[in-house]
Amino acid sequence: MNISRIIKFNRRPPIQILSIGFILISVVGGTLLSMPISSYSGKLTPFTDALFTAASAVTTTGLIVVDTGSYYNLFGQIVIMILIQVGGLGYMLFFVFFILLIGKNLSMQSTSLLKESVKRPFTVEVTQFAIFIILYTFITELVGAVGLTICLLKNFPLSKAIYSAIFHSVSAFNTAGFSIYVDSFVKYNNAITIHIIVNLICIAGCLGFSVVFDSIENIRNIFMQKRPNRLSVHSRLVYSLTIVLLIGGTLIVYFAEYRDSSLSFQEKILNSSFQVANAVTTTGFNSIDIGKMSNTSLFLITVLMFIGSGSGSTGGGIKIPTFGVLLSLLYSVLKQREDVNIFKRRVSSEVIRHSVAITLLSGLWMFFAVLILSATEKGTFIQILFEVSSALGTVGLSTGITPNLTFIGKWVIIVTMLIGRIGTLGIGLSVGLSLFKSQKESYQYPLGDIYVG
Repeated sequence: MNISRIIKFNRRPPIQILSIGFILISVVGGTLLSMPISSYSGKLTPFTDALFTAASAVTTTGLIVVDTGSYYNLFGQIVIMILIQVGGLGYMLFFVFFILLIGKNLSMQSTSLLKESVKRPFTVEVTQFAIFIILYTFITELVGAVGLTICLLKNFPLSKAIYSAIFHSVSAFNTAGFSIYVDSFVKYNNAITIHIIVNLICIAGCLGFSVVFDSIENIRNIFMQKRPNRLSVHSRLVYSLTIVLLIGGTLIVYFAEYRDSSLSFQEKILNSSFQVANAVTTTGFNSIDIGKMSNTSLFLITVLMFIGSGSGSTGGGIKIPTFGVLLSLLYSVLKQREDVNIFKRRVSSEVIRHSVAITLLSGLWMFFAVLILSATEKGTFIQILFEVSSALGTVGLSTGITPNLTFIGKWVIIVTMLIGRIGTLGIGLSVGLSLFKSQKESYQYPLGDIYVG
């Protein structure tokens, strides 16, 4: 009986197994964080609150119901940091690393799960790409931690500066937004070097590993005096839209927040760019009080969080390439063209259908979650919309209503964070495969007249 159950489980689609894995890791993490050994008070933490924190860490969101630095002790903070790292890269990568470390080969099932977990270039073997991701992650987090340690030595003794730098470097690269500071980076709102280092770490994690791999290959060819391969359409799309969103968002927040402010021009630009970068990369650190921002800025950041980061990255959202495909689809419709083209390359109908499905499913869940929270929570509509978008985009920014969420509200946000990390299309396909039998249609129905618009 047990063997048959195992065989049946292994035959499940990879997305279902990955989804179950994230849920189990969240439960294990929540159990550890609920224990007295994890908190400064030495008392049991309510399981819902502990699970909320664990799910937020695994999904690299950063929303919290209790302050990380003052509530959880060193053990609890290390548990959170491990959950962030495992959740950011995907637990399958750590499984692969362990298998390769002991000199074993991956099974077909493990390879299939890994392919589902990472978005790799088609020309690269999956285990080779997994090793690249692990090395790139380690090097980036190490360099980031060294840079932050140097900056933080002005405020902390060496040991505390190193620990704080490592925690925030891991949190930034995995776009988690967890901070052991009570006010995140508000007290460093005028620290140029810290802003630059944190933003660079966040961007390194949000672009997508395939984009980074593509870029490194081109740079390597240049140094080897070879003709560099042109960046892929995917990489160019991610780079161009990321730059547009960062610059455009910074300008809007600058004029919306600091038109009549007494702050210097440097402080205005610094905080505007930091907040927009943390929305676009779906990281979730803040250098200003989010709850005091104007509705204009809050709505803009809500949209940026919904769009999110690059595909196959540590970030969330519907993803920048998805948004780019939708913009190109709209342009093609307005120009009355049959094909959807990006950088003189045609986009397949499957990619277009998936982009529409991802956006529609995300929008539907957002509508559903906002509807429930509007009935159960005391926040304003923009605060609730912001909270749901932050959870779905796995960002972690909040206007301050998270600690006061009701029991129902906490569970809605927990589910929303998990959906945001696994992906709405992945969840939709997983549910669809469970409810309906997959079958290819060998026939076509006659055309029906439907009038739209």
